[in-house]
Amino acid sequence: MGGDRSRGTHHRPLIIDQSDPEDARTLAALRDDPGIEFTDLRELLRIEYGKMVAAPDISEGPESDRWIYYPWRAAVVGLPGPRIFRAIRLDRNRNKLTRSEQDRLAGLAIGIVGQSAGHAIAHLLALEGICGRLRLADLDEIELSNLNRVPGTLFDIGVNKAVVTARRIAELDPYLPVEIFGAGVDENSVDDFLDGLAIVVEECDSLDMKLVIRMAAARHGIPLLMETSDRGLLDVERFDLEPQRPAFHGLLGDISAADLRGLTAREKAPFVVKLLGASGLSARLGASLVEVGETVTSWPQLAGDVALGAASAAAAVRRIGLGVKLESGRVRVDLESHLDEVADPPPTGDLVWAEAATASTAGPIDHVLACAQRAPSGGNMQPWSLHPGPSGLRIELATEYSAAMDIGYRGSAVALGAAVYNARVAAAAHGMLGPYEFIEGAPGSGELVASIRWGDGRNADLAANYPAVLHRATNRRVGTGARLADGVLGSLAALAESAGARLRTVVDRPDIEEAARLLGDSDRIRYLTPRLYEEMLAEVRWPDDDPDTGIDARSLELAADEWAAFEITTRADVMAQLRSWSAGAALGKYTYDRVLSSSAIVAVTFEGTKPGLTEFAEAGAAVGQVWVQAERLGLCVQPISPVYLYSRRPGELTAISPDFADTLASLQGRFLNLLDVPEHETMALVLRLSYAPAATVRSRRRPGLGVDTSS
Repeated sequence: MGGDRSRGTHHRPLIIDQSDPEDARTLAALRDDPGIEFTDLRELLRIEYGKMVAAPDISEGPESDRWIYYPWRAAVVGLPGPRIFRAIRLDRNRNKLTRSEQDRLAGLAIGIVGQSAGHAIAHLLALEGICGRLRLADLDEIELSNLNRVPGTLFDIGVNKAVVTARRIAELDPYLPVEIFGAGVDENSVDDFLDGLAIVVEECDSLDMKLVIRMAAARHGIPLLMETSDRGLLDVERFDLEPQRPAFHGLLGDISAADLRGLTAREKAPFVVKLLGASGLSARLGASLVEVGETVTSWPQLAGDVALGAASAAAAVRRIGLGVKLESGRVRVDLESHLDEVADPPPTGDLVWAEAATASTAGPIDHVLACAQRAPSGGNMQPWSLHPGPSGLRIELATEYSAAMDIGYRGSAVALGAAVYNARVAAAAHGMLGPYEFIEGAPGSGELVASIRWGDGRNADLAANYPAVLHRATNRRVGTGARLADGVLGSLAALAESAGARLRTVVDRPDIEEAARLLGDSDRIRYLTPRLYEEMLAEVRWPDDDPDTGIDARSLELAADEWAAFEITTRADVMAQLRSWSAGAALGKYTYDRVLSSSAIVAVTFEGTKPGLTEFAEAGAAVGQVWVQAERLGLCVQPISPVYLYSRRPGELTAISPDFADTLASLQGRFLNLLDVPEHETMALVLRLSYAPAATVRSRRRPGLGVDTSS
């Protein structure tokens, strides 16, 4: 057995099941042969399988293990069964090809005629695992001059080209069925060759057989591909979609196979030029065609061009196999011309941010306006408009700043309430505090209006908060996770209750971990819902953007790896691809990591018994007080806005995220249970409390009557 090492016609390995008695005897005989080398890869590959991320659950145990005998190698290899073997070998295809796409492509039977350029194509199809069966044809044997482009060796000289290809594939994947037509294909065998194929790749030299194969492909309704190895020319003829389509795109006119049979290289040249187009040839191939039979034996092919053609053919096979649009015609993937376009990449240096302009200080009313502008709001959109007058200040809810997550303008109302609180703090500090009220649904007054009257009050408790309100900031830096200092939660809860709200908290480490998972999952859905994703990106401000609304990108406090990930997630096509896979588990990692580093997660809630926006605005004032007090106690504060934050009625989540409404409803229920929020309470805002370094930068605000409102 050990003597059959180089020549011969063996092209398939022997797959041995040692549980079969006859196979067991064969295996024993091979072990007794001192010329046979044994290699057992089973344990090594199972260890690799165990390291795979999200490995498929494959019920294939040791009983499926096989021994593979390669006669031409005089070698036997022990492997796990075909399903585990394929899962490991193709794992790095993910997610250029998903597992479901790989399974679909594994059903393709592909035939390749001609095993010079065809060798590279066949091997690449097997390498990518995008076929389930290969049928190879070539009547010629390997010559030394073939080894400029065929990846064989000296030991393959004199061996049939199809056998050489099949052997190389068998040494890659012994479970992949490969048939060969060692006598090539002719008019009598072409129908047998094409029978059952999904795609045929034609790479033979004979012009007459090129035509015969196309005519047969049209009869069988099989798409045909041809790669010419010059300037990346790929031809696609979709006889499956256009059975009456003329061969060669009609370039050779009404011609028969007999007209093309038996031609010398010189006699073929006119047809080749007509087929490829004189203007389309590379200068070197064109010049070589002139020299065929004179100074060169035949037209030249470079291994690099052949490899490029194999890549193009494989891409076309993937498209056809997956049902992606690919029409008949031809295309060039011309690397030489692309290399003429080599240029320096655009610079990727640090972003340059303009300094905020500093304006002069104005009167007390202007200070009140500036302080109101500094109130927190979703995405820093400041969903209000300020209208000062001699007797007071009107703050109107500005619906043009609303977004999808701002269901029923409830989030905007919370922000407006915080702005009212800020305005009253500044008014108290400047001795002009007066009464205020919320007006909802009044004719000509919009959705919600706050009316603040000027007075002469100086509420000491409010005024004491003035410096803190002006310096309040969102801090998104990763925290230490340290436990809250004694008395912190009690102080915050008492303050919330004095403002007519409640504080629901999570402080135990297991509960914070669960909150991180739930809030991270919500953020993932925000990325994967097109409208929410677009609005989220629109909130972020870059150096060339209007800096007075939105979130300064620097305030995201992204680490270097997070910046890289964020740049990728700003691509809508990447998000669309993740949506199509129902994937993107890592999209919520930013929120997950920050919540996980928290010392507490708190929700400011209120008795949700009234149907309107006023109660949200009143809760917004409570949010402002809790936030400022938390910072006074040495904590960093970051608002967390899960997609479901302002959803109160069935159908509201469906309206903003149709594909994920049920998931969001489940996340909302689990989050409310985690914080022990009773049914009669409604969340105004969720805050992450942590101990962390100071924020790098604060997002700016729209200016208020000449008063500086930058950080």
